[in-house]
Amino acid sequence: MLASSTAAQAASAAMVTGPAFLIPQLHTAYGMSLGEAGLVASAPLLGMMLTLIAWGVVVDHRGERFSLLVGLVAAAVGGGLAIAGAATGDPGGSADAARGPVVAMALALVLAGAASGATNSASGRVVVGWFPPERRGLAMGIRQTAQPLGVGLAAATMAVLAERAGIGAALWVPTAACALAAVVVAAVVLDPPRPQRHEAPAHAANPYRQDRFLARIHGASVLLVGPQFLVWTFGLTWLIDDLGWSAAAAGLLMLGTQLVGAGARIGAGWWSDVAGSRMRPMRQVAVLAAVTMLALGAAAAASGSVAWLTGAAVLLLVAASAITVADNGLAFTAVAERAGPFWSGRAMGMQNTAQHLMAAAVPPVAGLTITHLGYGAAFAIAAALPLAAVPLVPVAHERLIS
Repeated sequence: MLASSTAAQAASAAMVTGPAFLIPQLHTAYGMSLGEAGLVASAPLLGMMLTLIAWGVVVDHRGERFSLLVGLVAAAVGGGLAIAGAATGDPGGSADAARGPVVAMALALVLAGAASGATNSASGRVVVGWFPPERRGLAMGIRQTAQPLGVGLAAATMAVLAERAGIGAALWVPTAACALAAVVVAAVVLDPPRPQRHEAPAHAANPYRQDRFLARIHGASVLLVGPQFLVWTFGLTWLIDDLGWSAAAAGLLMLGTQLVGAGARIGAGWWSDVAGSRMRPMRQVAVLAAVTMLALGAAAAASGSVAWLTGAAVLLLVAASAITVADNGLAFTAVAERAGPFWSGRAMGMQNTAQHLMAAAVPPVAGLTITHLGYGAAFAIAAALPLAAVPLVPVAHERLIS
């Protein structure tokens, strides 16, 4: 159950975040500005954001297996339509001539992202439903490695394929991943057991009416996801544009950062099981994220004039990529535990919707910031977001794990 739900989430993560690695090709071959290319990259995030709560309702009422199968198949169809749209474009022509096919591709990516939203709630519910509380943090940490693994797959392949064979070829990576994941889910996943509503009326009550615990987790998670998507979206472009790396070398480094990030999520989940708390580790991660992003911004700004700072900036990019993702599993597990079996689908949908509101805004806003102020300034400014999240993490109101 853990492996199949992780595979499903990794495939959808590749579909949603993969277009970010098309930014260099959209910028150079298609003549788009960084802001315009960022809008294309955020298209699947927009689609996912619009459907996450609806998918949560489907999960609560129809179950995890049904939601995963429908979502993954639809995501593969959306990816296929995006490939067809990209195939009609001519990167060698004018920017105006390429704009129509790019718009068609972006609309198809919105559909693919909307379908991919099914895995966020459903795969998380599979893990929460099949693992006991004292092992759930580690299990969810392993499941949360799906996102950096999916991003790493896209980073290692899509930029190189787009450069050598075109954007359509690159989009085959997440499309094929979603199709294969659907086959795995069909063969393996079973809905976890849960009580009947009449047997557990307290768990069927709306948890948002009881206190502000879930709302505070949502708020803190929104702030924490900003730096995460900034380094994911523009880390590769920074390595290519500012440091002069090749697309292949930059993609391999970004793959490495995602593997480190996967380890950070597992470690944070294990830490929460040992500590008996999800929120205390989450607050510490927020502090570390603020410090790391500020240091990365300073090093990136000076890397052009001070040679040794270039290496330091690259190492800080790796560190930031790991630290900024470490909180996701903690927040996701805490939301599912507090919401209970009859509301966790919607609550996890709300959690991810709030995060993707921020994530969808990052590419265009960061693109404009980088254009006018540079990469270093954009990284440093992002440090304010996790710093603001620190007091929001509801440590005092947490029900400790027994």
